[in-house]
Amino acid sequence: MTRASSRAAEAPPRAVSAVELERRAVRKRQGARSVAISLISTVVVAVLAWMLIINTPGWARVQQQFFDPQVALASLPRVWDGFLLNLRVLAMASVLVLIFGLLLATLRTLRGPVWLPLRALAAAYTDLFRGIPLIIVLYLVGFGIPGLELTPERLPTEFWATIAITLTYSAYVSEVFRAGIEAVHPSQRHAARSLGLSHGQAMRLVVVPQAVRKVTPALMNDFVALQKDVGLISLLGAVDAVRAAQIETAAYFNFTPYVVAGLLFVLLAIPTIRLTDWYTARVRAREQIGGIV
Repeated sequence: MTRASSRAAEAPPRAVSAVELERRAVRKRQGARSVAISLISTVVVAVLAWMLIINTPGWARVQQQFFDPQVALASLPRVWDGFLLNLRVLAMASVLVLIFGLLLATLRTLRGPVWLPLRALAAAYTDLFRGIPLIIVLYLVGFGIPGLELTPERLPTEFWATIAITLTYSAYVSEVFRAGIEAVHPSQRHAARSLGLSHGQAMRLVVVPQAVRKVTPALMNDFVALQKDVGLISLLGAVDAVRAAQIETAAYFNFTPYVVAGLLFVLLAIPTIRLTDWYTARVRAREQIGGIV
């Protein structure tokens, strides 16, 4: 330890002035007042909305058909088993979408005329799958490709559902990655090349890490949308949460199982949404050095 650092360590802590203490106290009181007003206004709005709903003429019938606690508990095990299938498809599709989307974005950012065929192919792919609705892609992949009999045994429905979701979402995610790559200043790439890095090394070590940081909030929003759209795999016959809710609805003549499935998807999405908001606010505060406009 140097002499200067020793003196700094032995120096008594600087006292906070009375003006600064008063400022902190004012900010603390203002924060507590804002929290109290927010809670009160939220409770008032919730109570008014609840009173409005329960006093409608058809509330008793809607409550019986959509919010029956006994039907909810009875259908929960089967809906939960189907929801686990949604989670498996979501996990596999998320990994494939990130890999394939980054590959497409890299192809679209290649420089030089020799790469024109690959750039054109990647551009045509993103245009095609961003234009086709996901439902149509599910039908084409889930019912069309198995009809070609490329494999001796029929592959499970969730496999084709994962492929269809990957094809569609990789087109969106590749554009997000491409926007992030193009947002990195060219001087970063030039500096990396001047240090002797190849194009691939400059992309992998310098450009892509910066691009990922820039587009992480957008990627997380796409992930939230993906969490919701995995419920469409029921169109192919997979017994996921939505299909299980449909079966239970037919058994009980009650729509409460659909509400149960919807709540499970909401509970899955809320942590990601809050994490996205937190990360977006953190990035904005860092870029504006604490000064939010």
